[in-house]
Amino acid sequence: QVQVVESGGGLVQAGGSLRLSCAASGRTFSNYAMGWFRQAPGKERVIVAAINWTGRVTYYIDSVKGRFTISRDNAKKTVVLQMNSLKPEDTAVYYCAAVTPIDSSGNAPSPVFSSWGQGTQVTVSS
Repeated sequence: QVQVVESGGGLVQAGGSLRLSCAASGRTFSNYAMGWFRQAPGKERVIVAAINWTGRVTYYIDSVKGRFTISRDNAKKTVVLQMNSLKPEDTAVYYCAAVTPIDSSGNAPSPVFSSWGQGTQVTVSS
């Protein structure tokens, strides 16, 4: 499986920016679409953004469109989530994981594996 370590979270004021990084391991990293998920206190874990294996196709939930950008570097085996114009409602633990391929119909990708890492905490103050 693809194993990941998330980093880059922190405390930021509303309107600020954070850059989350997912360092992946595994020989087949480049074969997977990758996604970022988040889980706020008392809420279900949901997908935020995803990127296909070539980096040419992306998916975003509506609430982050125009503010978040997902990218990947297969040579470095990293997936980055650049988060701008952060809002308090973005506060959550953020996780990355391999996901199912992104289809053209706009359906949300699903994680390929059921196990999750520790994630990285993002806290946005008002």
